[in-house]
Amino acid sequence: MAADELEDWLRLTSVPGLGAERQRSLLAAFGLPKHIFAAGRSSLAGVVGGKLADALLAPPEGDRVAPALAWAAEPGSHVLTLADEAYPRSLLEIPDPPVMLFVKGDPALLQHPGLAVVGARSATAQGMANAEAFSLDLAARGLTIVSGLAAGIDAAAHRGALAAGPAAGRTIAVIGTGIDRIYPARNAALAREIAACGAIVSEFPLGTPPLQHNFPRRNRIIAGLAQGVLVIEAALNSGSLITARLATECGREVFAIPGSIHSPLARGCHRLIRDGAKLVETAEDIVEELGARPGWSPPSSAAVEASSRRADAPSQTRLPIDDEAARMLAAVGHDPVDLDTLSVRCGLTVDALYAILLPLELDGHLTRLPGGRFQRA
Repeated sequence: MAADELEDWLRLTSVPGLGAERQRSLLAAFGLPKHIFAAGRSSLAGVVGGKLADALLAPPEGDRVAPALAWAAEPGSHVLTLADEAYPRSLLEIPDPPVMLFVKGDPALLQHPGLAVVGARSATAQGMANAEAFSLDLAARGLTIVSGLAAGIDAAAHRGALAAGPAAGRTIAVIGTGIDRIYPARNAALAREIAACGAIVSEFPLGTPPLQHNFPRRNRIIAGLAQGVLVIEAALNSGSLITARLATECGREVFAIPGSIHSPLARGCHRLIRDGAKLVETAEDIVEELGARPGWSPPSSAAVEASSRRADAPSQTRLPIDDEAARMLAAVGHDPVDLDTLSVRCGLTVDALYAILLPLELDGHLTRLPGGRFQRA
């Protein structure tokens, strides 16, 4: 796109009070932004009203465009508009497609068949392990993993996809800030890796801070870019359920991993399953469902076997356990458990329990949770 044409698009999307819906109305009425700015006030007012017509024709306040033009000139930086051939076709299927996308990385990935993996920010260790394992396996099978770069499940999903290797580790992070802002800051290194091997996407102007209302809005892009959404650990009324609802509204598949009936982070997934989401136990459950959809074909059996070996690799490094440790794992069960409950189940003192639990934790068989609880890994 020529610099003057891009400048017009940036100017259109930076007019105060002119949201995406009105921007699309203007584009439908006049065509490209240059025609919008060349139109008379009465014509513009007929579409967006007199106040916004005046805002469109007024000289821009400050310089909102120059920083974005400078950013777009950097290596690996791209701006996609509704008029671009590279604009992802899948986003045109959602009710509110963004007029403009800022992309750091490879914009071609936005056209690739993908699966969104979302879930709780305050995820359990097992939830994050599930997100990594599923994302690694599905990335190795040819799906691009789409998530939101948040703490917890999102970050684990991106890491899992990247672990599939440079040939298959494709992942897209859709963020709720300006493309030049990374939130949370602790994911900055992960964001750099995603930009190098995948893509970071934002619809918000440069410099946009992490405003709470922008994160639910970006969820429609996560859902729109993917063929389906996998929810791993979600509380009731969480942002992940918003993503799942948006996915359903635009005809995407919804998958959910069940959990303990005692876990608040399983209740959102259980609600989705009651409402018709597909219960998922393995990556194969997702492959079977998406393989019947146009645009993506499951890989060969050899590729599936190779990806399964990589996904199982962490568990193969665990040391074997003796009979006493095996009995302890059986007593722990598959739900989080506290020491007092374990003491009753095993008839052991807390000191005796620690002597058995600590080696199991160090060897990766158990995970310590907040509140002094333990869970099988």
